[in-house]
Amino acid sequence: MNFTNFGKYLLLLKAVFRRPEKFRIYLKAIFKQMDFIGVGSLGLISIISTFIGAVMTLQIAFQLVSDFIPKTIIGSVNRDSSILELSPTISAIVLAGKIGSAISSEIGTMRVSEQIDALEIMGINSPGYLILPKIIAGITMVPILVIISMFLSITGGYIGGTLSGAVTPAEYMQGITTDFNPYTITVALVKAFVFGFIITSVPAYEGFYVKGGALEVAQASTRAVVVSCISILACDYIVTQLLL
Repeated sequence: MNFTNFGKYLLLLKAVFRRPEKFRIYLKAIFKQMDFIGVGSLGLISIISTFIGAVMTLQIAFQLVSDFIPKTIIGSVNRDSSILELSPTISAIVLAGKIGSAISSEIGTMRVSEQIDALEIMGINSPGYLILPKIIAGITMVPILVIISMFLSITGGYIGGTLSGAVTPAEYMQGITTDFNPYTITVALVKAFVFGFIITSVPAYEGFYVKGGALEVAQASTRAVVVSCISILACDYIVTQLLL
């Protein structure tokens, strides 16, 4: 995203956050988007988080070859890596692919079929009407999905570790409860909030300024996912640098 695109993105956000005409209409759209982003992605996030937690536990156990390091460290390393990095970032990248492409193609199709022009002729603030409910739903539901992902990742680690015999249930439970720092959850939720904003606003920008036909909509959809993923990783580094 070069500086011209970034400027257009900021101007679009300015239009998005203009005072809505009728908040009741927006409220209905917000709940619909919450259902799409949150409930619609729950199954995918659950499966990915559980397996990543299980795999992480096995890999940590494989690398701990020294007899001097207690097995309880497996639980605490899995807990901290899941909360701080794996749950927020991997969930966000998966959601960028699933939600981002859908948002971009939806708004892009409306643009090329001149539905957005029709909204503007009727005097409706089209950026606000189309994009604001998606952003509000994103910054609300992505943190909730990340909390579920953290819980399932740690649970997956428990299941994977105990089934394989890499760690006993008592050792794993002791590991995840020892020296827990609640601040790590705050950092993860700040990341989730930022990622939720990126996942919804960047694809919406790409779709809103599509010119052409079906081919251009598909290209914008692909570009939206790529730019979202790069933005998520860049913001991940910035937030980690600022908060830790």
